[in-house]
Amino acid sequence: MATKTVKLAPGLIAFVAAGPGDPELLTLRAVDLMRSADVVIADPKVLATAATYAQAGAEVKAAVDEAGALLTAAARSRLVADASKLGKRVVRLLAGDPVLDGSLAAEVTPISKAGLPFEIAPGVSALTAAPAYAGFTLTGGAIRNVSVLDAEVVTDWATYGSDATALVILNSTNRLPLIAKELVDAGRAADTAVVVIHHGTSIEHEAVTTTLAEATATVRPPASWLDGMVFISTTVTQREAMTWFENRPLLGWKILVPRTRDDIGMVAETLRRLGASSVEVPTISVEPPRTPQQMERAIHGIEAGRYEWIAFTSPHAVRAVKEKFDEYGLDSRTFAGMKIAAIGTETTDALLAIGVRPDLVPAGEQTTASLLEEWPEFSTHEDPINRVFIPKADIATENLTEGLTARGWEVEDVTAYRTVRAAPPAAEIRDAIKSGGYDAVMFTSASTVRNLVGIAGKPHTSTVIACIGPATAEAAGEHGLRVDVQAAEPNVPSLIATLADYVVSMRAQAQDPLWRPSRRKAGARRKTT
Repeated sequence: MATKTVKLAPGLIAFVAAGPGDPELLTLRAVDLMRSADVVIADPKVLATAATYAQAGAEVKAAVDEAGALLTAAARSRLVADASKLGKRVVRLLAGDPVLDGSLAAEVTPISKAGLPFEIAPGVSALTAAPAYAGFTLTGGAIRNVSVLDAEVVTDWATYGSDATALVILNSTNRLPLIAKELVDAGRAADTAVVVIHHGTSIEHEAVTTTLAEATATVRPPASWLDGMVFISTTVTQREAMTWFENRPLLGWKILVPRTRDDIGMVAETLRRLGASSVEVPTISVEPPRTPQQMERAIHGIEAGRYEWIAFTSPHAVRAVKEKFDEYGLDSRTFAGMKIAAIGTETTDALLAIGVRPDLVPAGEQTTASLLEEWPEFSTHEDPINRVFIPKADIATENLTEGLTARGWEVEDVTAYRTVRAAPPAAEIRDAIKSGGYDAVMFTSASTVRNLVGIAGKPHTSTVIACIGPATAEAAGEHGLRVDVQAAEPNVPSLIATLADYVVSMRAQAQDPLWRPSRRKAGARRKTT
C-alpha cells in the first residue's frame, strides 16, 4: 500500500522592519514575531539583532550568498518561501526602513503571488527617528508641509523654494552645494538651517549643521555628508535646546573589553547607554582544579564548622564554592556561624546573589593589603577557632596567606579554580587592536592585560588604556602600555564613569565634540592630560 504524502500548511511569513539603527527602537510586534519564529532570515546589518531576539532553537541566518554578498530580492523571496512551505513560521528581518526605500515591495510581491500567508510589521521610520535623535522636529507645530525627495530624481528644485515646506532629501551625496544654491535662487532664505544626519540613531550617529549659504559655498563636501539624510527647515534651530543623544559622553566610541570567559555584568549595556559600542574578548577561561580532593575536603570542613573565617578574593572563588555546595546539596545556610570576608564589588555582589552578606570588606582600595589592614588579630579569648579558608586561583599570590599567618591565624588556601589563557580572537579583532581600530581598551584585572597581549598583541599607541586599579595599571606599564585612565574606585562602574569623564575632558581640550582616537592617522601618539 502506497504511503500517503501529507502536505504541510505553509507557515506565516512576517516581513519585519528593523528600524533606523538603534536596536531598542524595534517595535513590540517585531520582538514578538521573532520570539515565536522557527526561522529568522536577516539582512547582514541586523543579523546580531535577529540572534538577540530569536527564540532558543530557532534557525537564524543571513540573507547572503556563499561569498557573503546580499542575495537579490528574488533570491531572498525564494529563501523565505521555501521555509514557509515546510510549515515553518518565518521572519524576514529587513534593515532600515524598507517601507520608505521601497525594498519591501520587491520581496513581498512574489510571496503574495505564490499565495503564501504573510504580514508586515513596519518599524520606526528614519524620517522621524533621525531628527528626534538629532534634537529637532520636522514641523515644529508651525510648518504644515513636509516633502520627502530623492535627489537622484528631482530635476527642478525651484518648486521647493518656500520656507513653509520642510524638506527631507535622500541620496543627496555630494549634490548638496548645488541643491542649496538652487533653493536660495528659488526664494529660500540663505540662513535657513540645514542638518545632514549620518547613521541616525545608531552609536555612529553624526549630525552636521550648516546653512544653505554655507552649503552653497562648500567646494568639497565632508565625508559625513555622503549618504546622509538632509533636512532643510527652520525647525533645525531646535537643536540648540533639544540635543540629547549627541551629549552622550562616549558617543561613537568603539571599546574593547578583555574579560574572563564567564564574567557576568551589564558592561556592554552600560557602555551602549553612554553612546559606545563594545567588543568583549575572552582572555581567560576559568576551569576546575586538576585535583578536586582538596576542595572537597574544604567543603566538608565548612559543613563541619572547621573554619572561623572564609576569605573570597574574586567572584570566581564564590562560584567555585557554590558549585561544590550544589554538588553536595548544600546552600548558603552552611555558612552559618562563620565570618565572611570579600575583596571587590563584584565578589560582594556574587556573595549577595547567593544570599550571603560579607562581614568584612575593605573600606578603601579593594586589595589584599587593604583587607589585611582591617583583618583582626587572632585572639584565643574572642575566636574559638583559628582557621581561615581561602578558595583561590591556581596562580594566586601568597600575600594574604602570609599576612594572616603573621596575625596568628592558621590558613588553609586551596586551589578552587584554574585560569587558562583563552584562544586568540578573530583575525579582524587582532588587526583592529594593533592598528588602532578601537578607541579604548578597558582592563579589569592584571591578568586581562597579560593575556590580551599574549593572545592578540599590544593595543595601538593611539588607543586609550583604561585600568580598574593600581595592580592592573602596573601590569599595563610592565607591558609598555601608557595608562590614560585609572578608575576612581576599583570596580567596573567606576571604571566606565572615569573613562567617560576623561573623554569629555579630551573632547573639550580638542574642541571637537566627536573626538575619538580611532579617527586619528595610524602612528599618531595619544595626547596626555
